[in-house]
Amino acid sequence: MSLAIFDLDNTLLRGDSDYAWGQFLVEQHVVDGEKYERENQRYYDAYKAGTLDIMEFLAFSLHPLTLFERDQLDTWHRQFMQQKILPMILPSARNLVTKHRDQGDTLLIITATNSFITRPIAEEFGIEHLIATEPEQREGRFTGRVAGVPCFREGKVTRLNDWMSQNNASLAGSWFYSDSHNDLPLLKLAENPVAVNPDGELENAARQNNWPILELG
Repeated sequence: MSLAIFDLDNTLLRGDSDYAWGQFLVEQHVVDGEKYERENQRYYDAYKAGTLDIMEFLAFSLHPLTLFERDQLDTWHRQFMQQKILPMILPSARNLVTKHRDQGDTLLIITATNSFITRPIAEEFGIEHLIATEPEQREGRFTGRVAGVPCFREGKVTRLNDWMSQNNASLAGSWFYSDSHNDLPLLKLAENPVAVNPDGELENAARQNNWPILELG
């Protein structure tokens, strides 16, 4: 079986789940609206520009998780899925996942966005395997720190290599779908890299390397 690896934000989703979670928290009035929205946008712009300091961003994005009990966070997440995430999932993205499932491929989402946000999204797609940035937990509460290597840029390669070692998998015959130039380190390793609704830098790289360019919605 081959691996079919999917980036999540702006690839399987028509939007960014991490950014949308920040917007949701503002709308729930659980963070300082003006300040949080401004910082959320600043980090998102840095991500798109390829200048994001991942540890600085994670300190910002994980902090709200430390302020509330897990039951409350889970309740909000269920609302978040309905209000923000389901409208981001296009039939074309579901069809792409189904195509690889029907081919017998092993499905895997790999994303920089933390697993609290993304695991329910992976479940919505029916994808069992998720590699995401892991927020540290102690005694059932989030600490605001990261457990292990953030799943970002070269960190995605590190985390995927660890996962493949543990699961007796390889990149032979693999597919990797992504929208972002931040994923070039992994795209260059996949046997079948595909640029999905690519940003400008990734589109240029795809054309130079004769990678397929796919428009999902």
